[in-house]
Amino acid sequence: MANFPVISLEKMNGDERGAMMEQIKDACENWGFFEVVEHGIEPEFMDKVERLTKEHYRKCMEQRFNEMVASKGLETVQSEIDDLDWESTFFLRHLPVSNISDIPDLDQEYKDVMREFAAKLEKLAEKLLDLLCENLGLEKGYLKQAFHGSNGPNFGTKVSNYPPCPKPDLIKGLRAHTDAGGIILLFQDDKVSGLQLLKDGEWVDVPPMRHSIVINLGDQLEVITNGKYKSVLHRVIAQTDGTRMSLASFYNPGNDAVIYPAPALVENEEKLYPKFVFEDYMKLYAGLKFQAKEPRFEAFKNLEDASTVASA
Repeated sequence: MANFPVISLEKMNGDERGAMMEQIKDACENWGFFEVVEHGIEPEFMDKVERLTKEHYRKCMEQRFNEMVASKGLETVQSEIDDLDWESTFFLRHLPVSNISDIPDLDQEYKDVMREFAAKLEKLAEKLLDLLCENLGLEKGYLKQAFHGSNGPNFGTKVSNYPPCPKPDLIKGLRAHTDAGGIILLFQDDKVSGLQLLKDGEWVDVPPMRHSIVINLGDQLEVITNGKYKSVLHRVIAQTDGTRMSLASFYNPGNDAVIYPAPALVENEEKLYPKFVFEDYMKLYAGLKFQAKEPRFEAFKNLEDASTVASA
């Protein structure tokens, strides 16, 4: 199998830009995932984000997680657990309105750093969306506009820690799923692995690399590209040693954004995906996250067909 795609964004403005764009195109069409390096976020700043995230987990969350494990008797399970993930998480919302001030236990330094990190990731997400537009033959800014809705995009970070697990064969760190939203930017631990994606029927490790950002595509980009790019099943395998840090930032459509295949991409081919409002999709996804994505698309296609018949 081909190596997991690792792409340097430093080549964006030089002679190797064409080759870099080809790498991104191949990754989007054949992997649904890629890893970017030299992406413009300073290594020293990323080290600070990592240090403060790990300190916060040890100080404020580790004991709570251990108490949850003890209360559910998870250390002694004998059969596979399929309704629980071995992870300790909280969620920071950045756009349209930040909730960072409202999260208990976050000290001021960590709040300030996460606000700055979010601003840098937002810029990177929009830069990447424009590179995708270029490869797809869409006008610059098309994807950002498609995500905009009336209040701009939804953007937030799921802060996760995956502690050592005594029964990783029976409890997943995070069960297999595709991401519902737009484009996802992940800053993951470079020492403790665990993230895998499904490619050609096999689970492939996403390599932990220092100071890299892992990019993956969500369901909404599959719809807008009419299936040219696809969201991909991925999971986290719990490990027996070390706590894995994961900061997954989701740049998603606004709640009232209307999502549908880009007209320029369906001029000469069949329209394969329905039109829907992003918030409606998220309501459906909430209960079906760990199930196949195709029935979700099908449900909206049936609604669309029914409304077409009704208005005929």
